[in-house]
Amino acid sequence: MINYKPLKQNFYKRDTLTVAKELLGKIIVKFEKEKILTGIIVETEAYTGNNDPASHSYPGITERNRVMFEEGGKIYVYFVYGNHFCFNIVTESKGFGSAVLIRAIEPVEGIDIMKKRRPKAKVIYELTNGPGKFCSAFGINRKYNGYDLTSGSIILTNGKTDADIIISPRIGIEKGNNLLYRFFIRDNKFVSRHKNNKYTTLLRKGI
Repeated sequence: MINYKPLKQNFYKRDTLTVAKELLGKIIVKFEKEKILTGIIVETEAYTGNNDPASHSYPGITERNRVMFEEGGKIYVYFVYGNHFCFNIVTESKGFGSAVLIRAIEPVEGIDIMKKRRPKAKVIYELTNGPGKFCSAFGINRKYNGYDLTSGSIILTNGKTDADIIISPRIGIEKGNNLLYRFFIRDNKFVSRHKNNKYTTLLRKGI
């Protein structure tokens, strides 16, 4: 039985890389009328503010990225490549401009709904093994931009994993792709991409 008690804001108002690591194993919960969708976060990427050339906040505040500059614990949703949404969690203090992209989750509850939303997924591992796939399966779109994760219809709650955590360069970007800002659970089949010759094991267990 999952405890649906949301994480407190202080969890998010910390160093972005720390939050990106510690989000692994946490459970995302989305309440939909009489249904509940849940999943374990298994892959994240950190974007660390205006010193990070790959971050949307790098140029400063714009209408698109304004939520990134709010206090940690807000949801930042953007549309990319003209066909899918990406779900990010704002971190640190107001004005900092940092966030963590949720790249993949392992579905737990509401899998039947996820399959209806992702009918082209041939196996369960393809339902949520990528940022766009996750948003599609969970019905996340721009209307959730700016939502508060400490209350409301989408929250994060505690979970745990005793698996090894891997750190690697971010993927799918051109700038800042040398930074080891991607974190994922080793050998989890829902991770978007497993092969990366540059990764190193992060010596941390039992989150």
